[in-house]
Amino acid sequence: MKDQSVLKQVAEQARIADNYVSAWGDEAYVSDETIRRLLGSMGYDVSSDEALLASAEKKHKKPVLEAVKVVKKGQPIEIELNLGTSARESEFSWKINTEQGQVLEGYLQSQIVRDDREQGGALVFALPADIDLGYHTLEVSRKRRKTPYEMTLIVAPTACYKQQPIVDGKKIWGPSVQLYTLRTQHNWGLGDFGDLKQLVAEIAERGGDFVGLNPIHSLFPANPEGASPYSPSSRQWLNVMYIDVSSVPEFSLSAEAQQKVGSSDFQRRLQAARDSHWVNYSEVSALKMSVLPILFEEFKSRHLTKVTERGRAFLDFVEQGSDSLLHQAAFDALHQVLHDEDSNVWGWPVFPEKYRRFDAPATQKFIKDNQEKVQLYMYMQWLADSQVNEVQALAEDKGMAVGLYRDLAVGVADCGSETWADEGNLILDASIGAPPDILGPLGQNWGLPPLNPQVLLDTAYDAYIKLLRANMKHCGALRIDHVLGLLRLWWIPKGENATQGAYMYYPVEDMISILALESHRYQCSVIGEDLGTVPDEVVGILKEAGIHSYKVFPFETAEDGGFISPGHYEPQSMSAICTHDMPTLRGFWHCDDLKMGKELGLYPNQEQLETLFADRLECKQGILDSMRGHTQNWLSEGIGYDAQFVPMDRFLAEAIQLHVAAGSSTLLSTQLEDWLEMDKPVNIPGTVDEYPNWRRKLSINLDEVFAKEEVNSIAAKLTEVRAKASK
Repeated sequence: MKDQSVLKQVAEQARIADNYVSAWGDEAYVSDETIRRLLGSMGYDVSSDEALLASAEKKHKKPVLEAVKVVKKGQPIEIELNLGTSARESEFSWKINTEQGQVLEGYLQSQIVRDDREQGGALVFALPADIDLGYHTLEVSRKRRKTPYEMTLIVAPTACYKQQPIVDGKKIWGPSVQLYTLRTQHNWGLGDFGDLKQLVAEIAERGGDFVGLNPIHSLFPANPEGASPYSPSSRQWLNVMYIDVSSVPEFSLSAEAQQKVGSSDFQRRLQAARDSHWVNYSEVSALKMSVLPILFEEFKSRHLTKVTERGRAFLDFVEQGSDSLLHQAAFDALHQVLHDEDSNVWGWPVFPEKYRRFDAPATQKFIKDNQEKVQLYMYMQWLADSQVNEVQALAEDKGMAVGLYRDLAVGVADCGSETWADEGNLILDASIGAPPDILGPLGQNWGLPPLNPQVLLDTAYDAYIKLLRANMKHCGALRIDHVLGLLRLWWIPKGENATQGAYMYYPVEDMISILALESHRYQCSVIGEDLGTVPDEVVGILKEAGIHSYKVFPFETAEDGGFISPGHYEPQSMSAICTHDMPTLRGFWHCDDLKMGKELGLYPNQEQLETLFADRLECKQGILDSMRGHTQNWLSEGIGYDAQFVPMDRFLAEAIQLHVAAGSSTLLSTQLEDWLEMDKPVNIPGTVDEYPNWRRKLSINLDEVFAKEEVNSIAAKLTEVRAKASK
């Protein structure tokens, strides 16, 4: 028992839960071995009980003044000092340097709230409650002590930002797209930021207020087939394959680039890449990477050497990008060189030993010897950033309430630039995922190392703040994938399967307050993807923080199994009919996902498959029944009553979209795939090589999409129905 009690005691201090409620509603327990391994990954000494206690004591020893305090505007600001009983109050004074440049100061003595030192507690004093929003520095000085104790004091708004039309009750709609799926006659085989501009203009013209995107984080230019937007190299930087090469200013000035692209061979390859129904990432990358370096040469000779206004804009970008941009560019340049030598080099774990860390001497020498190569990747990041910025500016010009809404992936790949250059923010010996549930009895391991909550506190949330800033630039809303991760994440020791995990709890109140502060700074509203098992304690927190919940129509069922009317959805939400992890509406209705899953061997036995088919039929019948029972029935007369004989066609698809559009959610997300009656999904969860995930394109070009009468008809009806719902 002694062994267990020490382990459990330290796990509690580290905020690792030793039990949880499973998806089946029963209490599940975490093994001691899992807890021990997770504590070890956080730097505790787990070699013996004594060592564990000693390392925990050291780790959790309270400093005189904590590194950070986060408070909501208007709340009392009480600061704890962890002092011995012999310290006299009269020896202390405090000073705040606010972000706005003000200096506030006072003495401790007159502001003591309570003194719990006799009971082993803290001496607590109050600060003025009317401090402005922002990041401030609190200094507490003590007589005869040379340096003051320091704390970052963060004052945040009580809720996230919302655009004025949303505050005024406007119900808005827009499509959510996977950017690479867009087809046009001018892209290079993969949807790019130029196509996004075109889509934004078309949607704005038809009354839509946003275009939602898959994560556009940086992936692996040297390993283009690593295409999952949810396993990025870094969440701070952009996927340079989305650059619209032909609209880069240097392209129109470079005879060499134009000659290359104009050649018959290049044009033939471009056309083949465009015509392919699946994105050929390797070919797109080869095409773009044969031209972008030429544009960089043009840029250097015209702008960098002469330090023109455009040259200065780039240098400013590099300065602002600081170490983080250098990490990304150096990683991409080094990866490219190593990959050219050996095409099996997929990420830094297989780099030659001497290059496996950013701060290794050999890596630093590489950067010094290859400055131009590194600068090329900085130039590409700058182009990507400028092009996204142009899209958002266009959306604002066109009067869209939100414009772009971006998607923040839940973590980074364990083989990319962010882990390669990590300075202790990430736990590299663990991975996040999900515990077993009804659909995935083995759980999920996403291979993404988690942020270390203890380091977040010690560094005043620095990595988290930078992450939010990088993703709130140039957009009007941010969707946070797996927003429940702000409360807790399922940590799995490196190399284990997902059943061997445990929940690690995070400082959720602090993290949501900082999210609210940054959301106001960037005028960016927030959508939280809160699907799956949602712990009760987080529901109220998200709601109060003004974070839009996520309602996926087929999942919104009541206790009795019937469908909740979209009119009863929480207004502070975004509703959708499908997501990127689901089949399209047509695929769902015709059970294509189940048929495909059977072919791919995703289900353990025939019995489970038959249950899934039966559940789907029940779900479809429920949808038809609840739509018919609705005061406003969108189903046309020709649509039958028995779900097993009702096919998915344009009329049924339109009826379902309008049924949800008439509901109370503030935002409604549709999919172009459903307007085009497509059946193949972009992603099948649980597959790696069995299906070409993240590669399926739209069936036709954007020009053709918006020339279709039925597309213009559904867009007009959505605008009209949403306007009615607003009233």
